[in-house]
Amino acid sequence: MNPFDALGSGDEAILDYGDAEFHIVKPGTFVRCAVTGAAIAVKDLKYWSVDKQEAYVDAAAAMKGFGYGRD
Repeated sequence: MNPFDALGSGDEAILDYGDAEFHIVKPGTFVRCAVTGAAIAVKDLKYWSVDKQEAYVDAAAAMKGFGYGRD
């Protein structure tokens, strides 16, 4: 399934994060950043952790999520 075909309602999506792509488990329009809590539109999602199965709003949040950011 193309991730943009099933954006669904304004609900939070549940995704399965893979190495180069993600798969929609529950359709929705956004996911939450694991570091900041910010809503990320599914169509704009670029950063995630396969091992932790979590999304990040930007590169800085991803680095922090991977344990490289400052507190």
